[in-house]
Amino acid sequence: MRSLDEVIISCAVTGAIHTPTMSPHLPITPAEIADDAIAAAEAGASIIHIHVRDPDTGEPVGDLSLFREVAGRISDACDAIVQPTTGGALTQSFEDRIRVVPELSPEMASCNMGSINFGLYQLVDRYDEFEYDWERPYLERTRGHIFPNTFEDLEGVLESFAEHGTRPELECYDVGHLYNAKSLYDRGLIEAPVHIQFVLGIHGGIGADPETLTIMHRVAEKLFGDAFSFSVIGAGRMQFPLGTQAATMGGNVRVGLEDNLYLGPGELAESNADLVKKGVRLVQEQTGRTPATPDQVREFLDLKGKDATDI
Repeated sequence: MRSLDEVIISCAVTGAIHTPTMSPHLPITPAEIADDAIAAAEAGASIIHIHVRDPDTGEPVGDLSLFREVAGRISDACDAIVQPTTGGALTQSFEDRIRVVPELSPEMASCNMGSINFGLYQLVDRYDEFEYDWERPYLERTRGHIFPNTFEDLEGVLESFAEHGTRPELECYDVGHLYNAKSLYDRGLIEAPVHIQFVLGIHGGIGADPETLTIMHRVAEKLFGDAFSFSVIGAGRMQFPLGTQAATMGGNVRVGLEDNLYLGPGELAESNADLVKKGVRLVQEQTGRTPATPDQVREFLDLKGKDATDI
């Protein structure tokens, strides 16, 4: 496994999972998303993972003009690596989700390594009423929805990544996704250095607990040897325990309101920066590792550099 002395802190600012009813602190407009991202970068995040939302309703969308506005605001204000999603929103087709790569030609973007059931419907019972009409059906539809990432899809999007010099971060929600990634790596569609995001705790994927992180890590080491590095998402309350565990293993950490709305039990995080600050503190206390700078991450992951993007 590849590792830095420092730790890469990624921040997923708004995502497409949580809805406005769930937290008044979820950033919605381009200005809110960018401002929260910039503050997260100042707090120690070197990678900013972005989705966009309808500025009026907060519904996750794939509007490229919104992606351009958010990415531009962040890039103008700080040196963080802007990492747009190709996972998009549940209402988007695969073709719509991946348009952001040729649009922005980013240094890095997320790239999902397989299809899964992606359940959000279980969240509906936690709320008596929703602020917007779209929220309940958006969540409930996931009972019968598959998040599609076929082999044909993956081949196509990876060709686009290669064409634009964009490094894929491989989002692996289960052990089988690691084997998908290895198959694509063996065919030359993914090149070293390989950076994997273990996504733990999505309803439909592998669970979020210490044992499953260990399993994912062992399988990745078996498949990729010293060609890979990793980061971890612990959905919900497991964000900080699994992030700290990953850091002790030489891995890296993702925090942010996309994955977890709470700073502690019953305490909503008021900003992404608050989550980054807590993550940095825990990692430093438990491992002595300090946050990597964006330029350290660029060198480690062999990114093409900010000036080579179309942001």
